[in-house]
Amino acid sequence: MLGVSLAGRTVVMVGAGAVTARRLRRFVGDGARIRIVAPEAGTEVRALIAEHDLVWIPRRFRAGDLAGAWLVHTATGDARTDARVAALCERRRMLCVNASDGAHGSARLSAEARSGDVVVGVVSDAAVDPSRAARVRDAVAALLDEGRLPIRRRRRTALGRVDLVGGGPGPVDLLTVRGRRLLAEADVVVADRLGPVDVLRELDPDVEIVDVGKRPGAHTVPQEEINRIIVERAQAGKRVVRLKGGDPFVFGRGGEEVAACLAAGIPVEVVPGLTSVVSVPQSAGIPVTHRGTAATLHVINGQGEIASASSRAALADPAVTTVILMGVAALPRLVAEALAAGAAPEQPVAVIERGHTPAQRTTRSTLGAVVEDARRAAVTNPAVIVVGDVARAGLLLPDRQLAGDALR
Repeated sequence: MLGVSLAGRTVVMVGAGAVTARRLRRFVGDGARIRIVAPEAGTEVRALIAEHDLVWIPRRFRAGDLAGAWLVHTATGDARTDARVAALCERRRMLCVNASDGAHGSARLSAEARSGDVVVGVVSDAAVDPSRAARVRDAVAALLDEGRLPIRRRRRTALGRVDLVGGGPGPVDLLTVRGRRLLAEADVVVADRLGPVDVLRELDPDVEIVDVGKRPGAHTVPQEEINRIIVERAQAGKRVVRLKGGDPFVFGRGGEEVAACLAAGIPVEVVPGLTSVVSVPQSAGIPVTHRGTAATLHVINGQGEIASASSRAALADPAVTTVILMGVAALPRLVAEALAAGAAPEQPVAVIERGHTPAQRTTRSTLGAVVEDARRAAVTNPAVIVVGDVARAGLLLPDRQLAGDALR
């Protein structure tokens, strides 16, 4: 089986029905120069002709239509016509795909599965059996999506690339399919402390793993050094995944890393992840918006001050859900600022520790009592703090049904 590039090369398609429509998208994607010969064209083929400005000769096939072709595909629905096209191709030493039932041309189209720049083709070595090939293709595609096949490049390129992957709240099965696939392709993974770190055990032993995890009060690797690491590895021709907890652009400093890559001329993309702003409250049965309760969401970085007018107004408005990230250490100060801004002491508060893990725990309180309740419960990071009526116990389910909750 050969992998043949059709980019810029002429492909003649005889017939313009449903089979041609399915195959036509593939040839267009390969960058082929396509010439279609058929008296009539189906609706889908017509749309593709118009969309991609393809050549269509609206008449019956003639032998001269094969001029200059690298590959011919015949699917007229008439076995005799298809056989004639295939025979002409055989005499002219042109590869031909004959789509007639039970027919064999000199070439066959594989059932393809793609993962990044890897293409896997499945064909039958005997009788044509497209249904079987498609089922095998789908099974291979599932393994590729799960990152369970060895698809890392073994030959270095002059310039690598960087992918910022949002890992979500922690469990590996909440990592996106694209994130899993990019990790399977990575030569280097620059990882945070939070996020799906268990997935690192699945990587090849020779994948370089750089731990740049930041802990409260112990930022051992400055952001400028992280930027330098990912740029330097990519400049050495390596595929770099910057694996981050949550989403790269939600208090993850992903924008700074993208800017560093672009300044160095490094190709970079961002893969979104489930942000803890939404996913961690959800794990405790808390919807950050809920009809009749809260229609607005406000997010605060707990390491800063509640200085903006919008943050003060959000905390004082019972119809707004305020989510505070990285706020455990600063909880007394944050509460004092919120109360000084006019927030009601009876405003419900929930503190969710270690969301989506077996050690998850929720402490429920009010704004006026949460500092003391958190101290008694020995609340620690990582935790997400939710302020607003959506944090009220029993909003969705009876308290006893909220697994893992230490209700206050």
